[in-house]
Amino acid sequence: MLKINVLGSGSSGNCALVRCGDSSVLIDVGLSAKKVCSRLQAIDFDPGDLSAILLTHEHGDHVRGLDVFCKKADVPVYCNALTRESLQKGLKHPKQWRIAQAGSRFMVGGIEVAAFSVIHDAVDPMGYVLSDGESRLGIVSDIGHVTKGVRAQLTGVDTLFVEANYDLMLLQNDTKRPWSTKQRIVSRHGHLSNEQTAELVVECAAAGLQSVVLGHLSQDCNSPEVAVDTIERHLAQNGHFGVSVHCAGAEGLEGTLEVAAAARKSGAESGGASPTAVWVQAELF
Repeated sequence: MLKINVLGSGSSGNCALVRCGDSSVLIDVGLSAKKVCSRLQAIDFDPGDLSAILLTHEHGDHVRGLDVFCKKADVPVYCNALTRESLQKGLKHPKQWRIAQAGSRFMVGGIEVAAFSVIHDAVDPMGYVLSDGESRLGIVSDIGHVTKGVRAQLTGVDTLFVEANYDLMLLQNDTKRPWSTKQRIVSRHGHLSNEQTAELVVECAAAGLQSVVLGHLSQDCNSPEVAVDTIERHLAQNGHFGVSVHCAGAEGLEGTLEVAAAARKSGAESGGASPTAVWVQAELF
């Protein structure tokens, strides 16, 4: 069974550990190397046991600790060619780069990883779907618009870790951000609002969603209470009452979340949807 520990989520840094048996991957390294190691040790995980790192894109709150952390854990770093190119000039130490373009599939120990494209204002952002053959975990980090392709990747999810970046009213009333920044946030290359996230969650609930973790909430333009209320209200309005909703903040998510596959009909009866869990997360500039 896949398990995920969110070590940090938000503009101060994003990082999560996904494990399955002896295989493990770190999703982004946006915290300092010291914090990553400390938080891994707090959950009784030795950084030296890590199998690989997966990068979603090159923004600082997703790669800030990469260079120093790789001195401590010299493991393969997976990303696409444009992301690697954008990062190389700012890194001091060599990396075990592994190029994974959108549409590719590869194994990290006992974990199968599938990469796919998402929309955001990075050079070539990607999402991932991780599978152990029974449960599946997807990662979509920093996404401004949920395309048909992304929706197809999320069909049949069991656990959804998704950004609920801002409440539209709170963003509109925010006095700290200029109009141009607000327009960037709400654009197709920006981030998801609570309402947009709720629409996606409802779609996933119709295909057997078990639980949701909301990530990357803006400190100024959102709150856990507002985000959770929006998601739960939309779920209830559409008749989905069995989905548990959680929030991950700057300190991460307390405890370990197991990605358990929901009981489903056979592929022929259900249209072939496979169990998937998804993490969608993004930053607010």
